[in-house]
Amino acid sequence: MSSVLRPILAGGIFLGAYALIATEKLHRTVVALVGAALMLLLGLVSQRDAFCASRSGVDWNTVFLLFGMMVMVGITKRTGVFQWLAIRSAKAARADPMRLLVMLSIVTALLSAFLDNVTTVLLIAPATMLIAEALSVSAVPFLICEILASNIGGTATLIGDPPNIMIAGASGLGFNSFLFHLAPVVIVIFFAYLATVKWLFRGSLSVADDAMERLQRFDERRAITNPWLLRRCLAVLGLTLAGFFLHEPLHLMPATVALAGAALLLVVSRVKIDEVLHEVEWSTLLFFVGLFVMVAGLIHSGIIAAVSHRLLALAGRSTGLTAMALLWGSAAASAVVDNIPFVAAVNPMLVEVGRSLAAPSAGLDAALRSPQMMPLWWSLALGACLGGNGTLIGASANVVVAGLAERNGNPIRFGEYLKYGLPLMIESLAISSAYVYLRYLM
Repeated sequence: MSSVLRPILAGGIFLGAYALIATEKLHRTVVALVGAALMLLLGLVSQRDAFCASRSGVDWNTVFLLFGMMVMVGITKRTGVFQWLAIRSAKAARADPMRLLVMLSIVTALLSAFLDNVTTVLLIAPATMLIAEALSVSAVPFLICEILASNIGGTATLIGDPPNIMIAGASGLGFNSFLFHLAPVVIVIFFAYLATVKWLFRGSLSVADDAMERLQRFDERRAITNPWLLRRCLAVLGLTLAGFFLHEPLHLMPATVALAGAALLLVVSRVKIDEVLHEVEWSTLLFFVGLFVMVAGLIHSGIIAAVSHRLLALAGRSTGLTAMALLWGSAAASAVVDNIPFVAAVNPMLVEVGRSLAAPSAGLDAALRSPQMMPLWWSLALGACLGGNGTLIGASANVVVAGLAERNGNPIRFGEYLKYGLPLMIESLAISSAYVYLRYLM
C-alpha cells in the first residue's frame, strides 16, 4: 500500500468510527471492534504491532489494571458497603442534591490524586448510583461531575492519571516534582470547576420532600450484609492501595498490583469465579482494546507523528509558543483520541527537543529537566489530562463510568456529556495557560 493511501485510509476509518460513536448509531464497543478489524485487515497496522504495547499498540497495563479493579469492586459490592457509603453520604449532605454533588466531587478529586482516577471512579460510581436511586433522581449529573473531578484531581500527581506516569518515565521527573508544579494550578481549576457546575446544574437537581424524609429513616448499618467478607475486602483493598503508592520503588506496574490484589481477594473471599467474572465490564475492556488498535493504526500510518511535528514546527523556536501549542494541541487531541496513546507519540519528540537544547557538556538527563523544558513537560501533562474531560471517550475514567452507567440503566449520552465537558475543559485550559505563562514564561 502506498505511503499516501495509508494515512487517508487510517484517518477515514478513525473519523468514521468517531462519528458513529458520537451519533450513537451503534454501540461504541461494536464500532471500536469493527474499526480495529478494518485497520488489521487492510494492513494499516500489523497484528504484532497492534497487540504490543512497546510498538504503540494495546496498552495492556491499562486493560489489566481495569480488569483487576473490576474484579475487586465486584466482590466488594457483595458486602453492601456501597449501599452503606451511599446512605452515609446522602445523610451527611442532608439529602440536598447540590450539596451532595459538591461532596462527591471533592471526594473523587482527592482520591484520584492519590490513587488513580480509574480506580477512584470504579469505587465511587456504584455508590453514586445507589444514592441517586434512594433520592429518586437521575444519577447522570452526578456521574458526569465525577468524571470531570476525577480527571482534574488525577492531574495533580504522578500516579493520578496514566499520562503523567508516562511523562515521568520519559522526563525522569519524580513524584514531588509533579506535586510541586501541578497541584497549585489543579487546586485553582478545581474551585473554578465547583463554581461552574453549581451554575450549570442550577435548578435541575431537586428532591421530593418524601424522598428526603424516607432517606433519613434509613439505617445504614443494615446495609452491611456480610461483615466477614467486608473485612477481607477492606484488607486486600488496603494492601492494593499501598501497592499503588509503592509501585515505583518496588519496580511493579500498576496492572501487576491490581491483578495481584484481585487474585488474593478471589482466594480469601471464596466467591465463585464465574459469578465474579459476570460482574466485569467486558464491554468497556473490549472498547479500550478496539480503540487502542485504531489509534495504533493512526500512529503507524504516520498521522499522529505528522500532527505532533506540525504542532511543534508551528510554534517555531519560541518556548512560550511551543508550550501553548502543546497545552491546547494535546488537549484537543486527547479529547478525540484517548490521551494515553497521544502522550506515547509526543514523548519521544519532546526528548528530541531536550536533546537539541542540551549544552555540549551536559547530559541528556539534565537537559530533559532544564528550565527550558519544564514548561513543555507541564503543558503536555495539563493538556493531556485536562483535555480528557472534553468528550465521553477522552480518558479512561470517562469510558469506565459510561460503561457502569449504561449497565445500571443510567446511560450517559455523548452529546449530553459534551454540553458540560467541553466548556469545563476550555475553562481549565484557560486557567492552565495563565499559570504556565506566569510561572514559567515571564
